[in-house]
Amino acid sequence: MLDRRSFLAAGGAAAALAALGLPEEALAANGLQLSQPAPFSFDALVAQAKSLAARPYAAAAPLAPEVLDRIDYDAHGKIKFDVANALFRDGPGAFPVTFFHLGRFFQTPVRMHVLENTDGDAFAREVLYSPTYFSMPPDSPARALPPGAGFAGFRLQESRLGDQAKLDWQKNDWVAFLGASYFRAIGELYQYGLSARGIALDVAVPDKPEEFPSFTRFYFETPAANNTTSMTVYALLEGPSVTGVFKFVMQRTKAVIMDIDARMFLRRDVSRLGLVPLTSMYWYSETIKPTAIDWRPEVHDSDGLAIWNGAGERIWRPLNNPTQTRASAFADTRPRGFGLLQRDRAFDHYQDGVGYEKRPSLWIEPLGDWGEGSVQLIEIPTDDEIHDNVVAFWVPKADAKAGASYSLQYRLHWTDQEPFPSPLARCVATRIGRGGQPGQPRPQGVRKFMVEFVGQPLTTVPFGVKPEVVLTAARGKFSYIFAEAVPNGVPGHWRAQFDFTPEGNEPVDMRLYLKTGDKTLTETWLYQYQPGV
Repeated sequence: MLDRRSFLAAGGAAAALAALGLPEEALAANGLQLSQPAPFSFDALVAQAKSLAARPYAAAAPLAPEVLDRIDYDAHGKIKFDVANALFRDGPGAFPVTFFHLGRFFQTPVRMHVLENTDGDAFAREVLYSPTYFSMPPDSPARALPPGAGFAGFRLQESRLGDQAKLDWQKNDWVAFLGASYFRAIGELYQYGLSARGIALDVAVPDKPEEFPSFTRFYFETPAANNTTSMTVYALLEGPSVTGVFKFVMQRTKAVIMDIDARMFLRRDVSRLGLVPLTSMYWYSETIKPTAIDWRPEVHDSDGLAIWNGAGERIWRPLNNPTQTRASAFADTRPRGFGLLQRDRAFDHYQDGVGYEKRPSLWIEPLGDWGEGSVQLIEIPTDDEIHDNVVAFWVPKADAKAGASYSLQYRLHWTDQEPFPSPLARCVATRIGRGGQPGQPRPQGVRKFMVEFVGQPLTTVPFGVKPEVVLTAARGKFSYIFAEAVPNGVPGHWRAQFDFTPEGNEPVDMRLYLKTGDKTLTETWLYQYQPGV
């Protein structure tokens, strides 16, 4: 079948394209072999996903594992897509598309299609895999894959237009989709970091393994000749418990902005349905500093979860690397936004050349009414930076039952700072140490907290006046509570200080903000403290 399709792409498709009014020279787009055209529409793809969800899951026939397993980390690294074969290499539009090769760690074949329009109708043609698209060693195990095997994922390269090009498009990309339903983008500082996903199923559910549905088909809309800032891509999602369709309208401006229209259909019950999930890495920061665990002061892609809830409250929850997996839920109705952010931008705080201080923040802006639910944060123990151990997502209040469907529209902002900054002072550091006073006996089990805020409202505090520290916890005792200006000469830089004596060994959720009179000065700091750590 694959050989026949390749034959048709090379011959019989030309007549079919001519009949459709498509240019014959587009058949072999920059060296790519394309299948015959087939009708396409977003609504039809949604209907197909809904139909698939009503039937038992049938995974695609796997490729030869004895071949894919031989394409290990080293072998995969030697396989490079030849940009001379990039889709849209010479336009239309600004952003050529290149493809990732299959291998041991990316074994699910993903089908790539290019969309073209004639007389208002859209047609899709599959980009048929060939090893000739890639440069690889003569003895690469990848040469044993059959024609039309599929790809692992794709990248959007930087602009090919000289007057818009920020970086050399042949060497740099700004969006990458690779593995299950994972994707990521660079931010304003030209650095990759955390990832987003199409969906997260049963993350950290006891006695139930997490499920990883995959994007199995992508459709690249041929851009208009005058479209030099965006790309539109459609995706089909498939898994044992869910099917779905996603429309991505991705804009490359100063930051990367993605407008997403997602439709999902459940095949079976899901215990924890995570919509618009974000995945990141947090090993350690200034908050808790393990002795001699690593030479760097901090290692993390994100340092906190920010929430702008439906009531208008601004919340900052510093991330933890817990001793065991923890799940936190922040109930809300019609949230205004949330995200995993990298607020610490000082190179000296990392001392590493991999650009942790440049990792993007990722903010989710709901488009429309999401109703009732909760932002949930999952934190998983890690002892290295190679593991993504933090997940945040939206969980609807209603149980996720087989047959349920979801239509969700949202915007992703891959940025340097929050796209909708709060007028309040924001939290910039959380520091924990031994409680008590220097030079005096230190009480056992007591921890001292220093929570730092910076922002314009704190510059208006009159001389000689100290903000009030509003501090609560479910249990335990506070002492030595006060606020003071940080003695570094930075206007509006204050810290709240307190000692905390826990009761019991269970994690304790704390809440803090600063005010003067009835005026709130800072966002709300939330923290989950594990006694004994």
